[in-house]
Amino acid sequence: MFDPIKVKNDCVQWIREFFEENGPGCNAVIGISGGKDSSIVAALCVEALGKDRVIGVLMPNGEQHDIDMAKLLVNHLGIRHYIVNIKDAVEGVTKNIPFELSEQSRTNLPPRIRMSTLYAVSQSHNGRVANTCNLSEDWVGYSTRYGDSVGDFSPCSNLTVKEMKAIGRALGLPEVLVDKVPIDGLCGKTDEDNLGFTYAELDKYIREGIIEDQEKKEKIDRLHKNNLFKLQLMPSFKPEF
Repeated sequence: MFDPIKVKNDCVQWIREFFEENGPGCNAVIGISGGKDSSIVAALCVEALGKDRVIGVLMPNGEQHDIDMAKLLVNHLGIRHYIVNIKDAVEGVTKNIPFELSEQSRTNLPPRIRMSTLYAVSQSHNGRVANTCNLSEDWVGYSTRYGDSVGDFSPCSNLTVKEMKAIGRALGLPEVLVDKVPIDGLCGKTDEDNLGFTYAELDKYIREGIIEDQEKKEKIDRLHKNNLFKLQLMPSFKPEF
C-alpha cells in the first residue's frame, strides 16, 4: 500500500542526504512551471533544506498564460525566485541557424534553453539543479532529452502521477497546483491529449500491469521501448588494453 506521508518523509530525508554528500550548504535550484511536478519538488526541497536554500526559476517563453500558478507556488513556499524570459534566446538561436528547423527541433529548443538557464543560475548561486520528472512521464519518454530530462538529483522519477498528487496533498500544497491539468508548455495541448491515453490508465498499467484498451497498451509499450535511451547513460567506447 502506498503511504504518501511515509514516502514524502523518506524523500525529504533522501534529499538531505544527497546534499550532505554532494554539496553541504548548497542550494536547490528548480525550474518552476506552475505545474504539479515542479511545485512538489520545490516543496520537498523546502522541507528538506529550508526555504532559504531553495531557488525557483520561472522561465516564460514570451507570454505564459499560467505563470500566475508559478508565482502562486513561490509565494506559497516563500522562496527566492527569478523570472528569466527565454524568448530572445530562443529567437536568437532560431534566426541564426542557416536552415529551417524541423518542427520537433523547434518544440524541443525552449526546454533545452531553459535547462541551460537553470545551470547558469545554479553555478552562480552554489546550486544543484533538481530534476522534476515523474515515473509516468519518463515511462513513455514524455520529456526533452537534455532539457527537462536532466538535473543533478531527481526526487520524484520513481513516483507515478497518482502518487505525486498524493504527496502534493501531504505537503499541504494548494489544490489548484496539485490538480492542475498538465499542459506540456510547448504546443499548448494537455499531456493526455498528446499521449492519447490518461495518466490514470498509464499509472495503473505501470503499477499493476492492467490496461483494458489493447491499442493503448501497444502504444504505451512502443513509447516505452523507443524512449528508454533517454533514461540511460550516454554510450561510450571502452578500449581494451
